[in-house]
Order: sequence, then structure tokens, then C-alpha cells
Amino acid sequence: MPRSKRSKVVSLTKAIPKTRVAKTELTQKIEEALDKYDHVYVFACDNMRNNFLKEVRHDWSHSRIFWGNNKVMGKAFGASPEDEYQANTHHLGKALVNDVGLLFTNESPEAVQTYFKNFTRLDYARAGVVATETVALAQGPVVRGPDSEPFPNNMETQLRALGMPTSLKNGVITLLQDYNICKADDTLNSQQCQLLKHFYHQQAEFKMVLKCHYSNGVFSRM
Repeated sequence: MPRSKRSKVVSLTKAIPKTRVAKTELTQKIEEALDKYDHVYVFACDNMRNNFLKEVRHDWSHSRIFWGNNKVMGKAFGASPEDEYQANTHHLGKALVNDVGLLFTNESPEAVQTYFKNFTRLDYARAGVVATETVALAQGPVVRGPDSEPFPNNMETQLRALGMPTSLKNGVITLLQDYNICKADDTLNSQQCQLLKHFYHQQAEFKMVLKCHYSNGVFSRM
């Protein structure tokens, strides 16, 4: 990366609150990464899950990933050409909007784009997610999964509390009529999400989308 356009010394004393120290350290680490790595990417996550982000961090242990407060991270890049850390890094600061992270790497752009395009993971949806498919249950004994696994009978009360018209017949949870947990394009509520989890239906896809790229003073959107 080009040499820094600014040089500063930050003195940390006991009088400085820990939160301010942490923010200063994050800013310094990002500046160090700018000096060390050839490429910087801003990426967004659909259906953010920390366990999947940890997997990505492991795969890119040779690089550096930051996920934190946008305002704090943005200070490392500068807010304008007058106070930016390197040429045109202020554009990176302006790109830090909503839930986004930073990837610093020396890997080729082709390798980065291929990885991000192919890395997807399914998980259970959370409230507010739009359903990707209709999940319909037929009247009769309640089963789940590809092997038609029967529900434990002690779950009948819980299923009924979640809105399913069920009863216990001869120790078997039974659906009294056909029932749709959700329809495609529904905005899921918490009850629907719990039912989808009980029935092993994963309708949330974790994926990472590259938003922009910076290298050697050149900023570009993707």
C-alpha cells in the first residue's frame, strides 16, 4: 500500500476510558492493515451469523477481517481528501453503511471474488426474514425430517401454543387439519420461525456480498 498521508502518535494513559482506548486501537489496527495489505474490500452479510463469519475468518487467516462500529472504522480512512489516511481512502469510510465488514488481503481479486461468490451456508430463519418456500403439513400424525421422524409426545402442548391445531391421540401428536406453517414470500414471525426449526426447515442463507474494492489509491464499487 502507499505510504500514509498522515502520521500521528496517540498517547494512552490511565485517564482515558477503556472504550476510547478500544476505539483508538481498532483505528490503529486498520491503519496498520492498510500499510500491510494490497487490497481492501467492504463486504455485507446476508442473514448474519457469527459462527459462519468465524469460518470465513479461519479460511482467511492469512488476511485480516474487521467487523465493528462503522463510525469508528471509518475514522481510520478519513472523512475527506484532507484527512484521509491514504489517497482516496475516504471513499472506503463513506462505504461503511449498515452491516458491513472489511477484508484486507494480498490475495488476487479473482481469488477473493470466487470465494465470496461460492461461500453460502443455510441456517434457520429469524423473525422478519422472507420465507423462501411454502411449508405445508397434512392432517394426521405429525412427523418431521426426511425420515418422517415422529415428534415426542411431550411437545404437543408447545406445538399447539405455536398455533398448530394439534391433539394427543393414543400418545401420538396428531394434526387435526391441514396446516401451512408459512407460504413463500411471507414475512416470518417468531412463531413461524420456531415451527420451521422444529420441522428442520432452513430458510435463511448466509452469504457475503462484496460492495467495493480499494488498491493502491484506486477505489471502485462492485
